[in-house]
Amino acid sequence: MRIFWIIGGLMSLGLGIVGIPLPLLPTVPFLLLAAFCFSRSSEQLHGWLLGHPTLGPPIHNWRQSGAISRPAKITSAAMIAGSLGVALYWQISPIVILLQITTLVGISLFIWSRPEA
Repeated sequence: MRIFWIIGGLMSLGLGIVGIPLPLLPTVPFLLLAAFCFSRSSEQLHGWLLGHPTLGPPIHNWRQSGAISRPAKITSAAMIAGSLGVALYWQISPIVILLQITTLVGISLFIWSRPEA
């Protein structure tokens, strides 16, 4: 069972890292899932993740108060605007653009409604 949790943690960590530059792939939920999986499988990996200078603070902030840092909010807003800009530039179908705008507005409202770390 331990190997299952390690594999799940590594996959979640990978998705979290990929989600850093991608606006629709959330980073922190995958990092939280990785921390959960590592806590059940490897104290060494769990400690490494929580102590990581880049990946650890968002986990601590979320666990303590559900907070997202101001730089993370600004970065997410820029990436969200960029992804919408790319869709408009590629002249994607208006229905897809409308769905994207609806989704991105919802994500933005959630992000900006969280307390700041």
